[in-house]
Amino acid sequence: MKVSETRNQASELVSHYKINEKTATGRETQVSGKTDPEEKVSLSAKAKDINKVKEAIAELPDMREEKVMELKRRIDEGSYRVEGEKVADKLIEESLLDIFA
Repeated sequence: MKVSETRNQASELVSHYKINEKTATGRETQVSGKTDPEEKVSLSAKAKDINKVKEAIAELPDMREEKVMELKRRIDEGSYRVEGEKVADKLIEESLLDIFA
């Protein structure tokens, strides 16, 4: 079974757009705080969307505290039950995603 990759894909996409681009002369150009009047930096709509997604993801909590507390309570009470069929369905779904992605 192949385990899905867990790297932060949004961050990788954003960093991809931050990489220095080559100009027509082959020189590398870098964006700095100082620009000449004829120099202009513009981001594509896709890059702007990716930045918005990255900011939204950064604002999300690492852990949903209320969900964790609810699960702990159910485990302590003995009312938490794992449904084997749902687990199997999820494993198959993840495996298919790994195969076709």
